[in-house]
Amino acid sequence: MQASARALEAAGLDVRRFAFPYREQGRRMPDPMPVLKQAYQAAIAREREDGRKLFVGGRSMGGRVATMLAADGLECDGLILLAYPLHPAGKPEKLRDAHLPRIRTPVLCINGTRDALCTRELMEKALALVSAPWEMHWIEGADHSLSSAKALREITEAARAWLEK
Repeated sequence: MQASARALEAAGLDVRRFAFPYREQGRRMPDPMPVLKQAYQAAIAREREDGRKLFVGGRSMGGRVATMLAADGLECDGLILLAYPLHPAGKPEKLRDAHLPRIRTPVLCINGTRDALCTRELMEKALALVSAPWEMHWIEGADHSLSSAKALREITEAARAWLEK
């Protein structure tokens, strides 16, 4: 997470991180989605500054929570998602895409071509129903961690190019 934050900062973003309650309590099992969404909204409320652009997002589950908030109407200037978990590992039939068509803000989504939680084919099918400007950036050979030096460089480059648009 720290390396991903540095990669996004190198692209020109002022990155703020927070921990979900289950992580603060040292638990491995995530909280129910309403708790995750509430914690995310509280973090946004603490950091929001009038007049400044607000991009929200996250890596894996954090990005999923951000998409759900955006689909519910969270006002932001865009979403930046790293390793979006389109489905649970080994369960491609359980897609986490029903809310994606309700997103109205621009999206940059960066996934690896070897991500066990998001295949390119399934993501392209899911995005066929999305009308928001959604840019997918696939990092060749990267897995769900997006932690290689190559992946981190591509995150910086893709975010910088997307922000310039």
